[in-house]
Amino acid sequence: MRMRHPPLPLATALLGAALTFLPGCESTKSSGPSPSDTQAQNPSPVRTDTASWQRARVGDRVAYSFSASRGADGGARTLAGQVVLEVVAVQQPWVWLRASFTDQAGLPLTQTRLAKELLVPVRADSTRTLDVPQQGQATAENASAAGRTWEAMRYVSDQRPVDGPLSTRVYAVQPGPLYLTRGLLEANTTLSGFGGQGNYQLELLEAREGTAGATATPPALERPLGPGAYHDRRVEVGPSPTVQRVCFAAERGFLLRAEGPVDANATPCSDFSQAEPQPLEEALLNLPIDVLTTGEWPPTGAATTATRGTFTVEGRDVPALTVQRTTNEEGTQRVSSETYAADPWAPTLSGLPYEARFQTLTEGTERVGPGGKREPEGSTRLVRWGTWLPEVRK
Repeated sequence: MRMRHPPLPLATALLGAALTFLPGCESTKSSGPSPSDTQAQNPSPVRTDTASWQRARVGDRVAYSFSASRGADGGARTLAGQVVLEVVAVQQPWVWLRASFTDQAGLPLTQTRLAKELLVPVRADSTRTLDVPQQGQATAENASAAGRTWEAMRYVSDQRPVDGPLSTRVYAVQPGPLYLTRGLLEANTTLSGFGGQGNYQLELLEAREGTAGATATPPALERPLGPGAYHDRRVEVGPSPTVQRVCFAAERGFLLRAEGPVDANATPCSDFSQAEPQPLEEALLNLPIDVLTTGEWPPTGAATTATRGTFTVEGRDVPALTVQRTTNEEGTQRVSSETYAADPWAPTLSGLPYEARFQTLTEGTERVGPGGKREPEGSTRLVRWGTWLPEVRK
């Protein structure tokens, strides 16, 4: 499952990095030769650490600083803060993580998209191979971060000659307490060319192990990043309407996303064999970048031109904003409408995966015929969501 976009439209922007350092998270190359020193043009995988996931303890935690900017100097939009990923419960094979974003002082962010903690149940055992190759030139080094020195691999991919980004990723060779993010020490991106102007970075601040024997009850899946949950949309285009289901899972540090028609005869979200894996750490960096790329909530114009109302789904009444627009192209008039959640964190949306909270609840287009009669041309509508996780012990 890759958190595909437009739901999280920033994976493309993420594939780049310019090297910048914060105090206390400096990275330096080894001063002497090492048997492991290598350089390679071919992609190489960062291996999944199944054993560490199976030894997960409540309280295992990693914290990173993040900063992001989009646009040119003087008009750039910026955002900075910290992201924390922590184990809050373990019931093997499930490890429950909580992801939270704060400002640099540790206070809640004001941006709606980052205002709430998110839950990420991760499966610790293996159901398929999930190694993802790292792109670019690989170089061994010693890197200093979070108060210790790590044997690490730096991967640099420079796509600027073809108007792409410059990207750098630094991973610890032995993840140890960094297993939650597969050993990530740094992630940096600099956009160029058609990618626009911008710079993003994620740098390790803290790695902490939990207490052996600590226990906690798995929390309710009220605000899932995605894994463990699904959502359905009714798509009416042409003569045969369909209901499409988007399912999310996570396994050993990777997010999985599967989409297809609802099969009434199959258990919900029972097959992720073809889902493309996306590293959890990349998805975390996507979220603050998304704020700069797509703007605040509600979408531009909706706050001032929308009509307030209620969107009803499965007996739940969701406060909503609806925007209508009329276009006239080559003599054909069309009316389009989009309905958004007025508050994407409203209690009536409990359990809804993150991506669906920041999409339209419903949208459609009608063609205006003779006499003002409207004929539907197509629409989508959120019709259902839920959790597919096996019931956990209380």
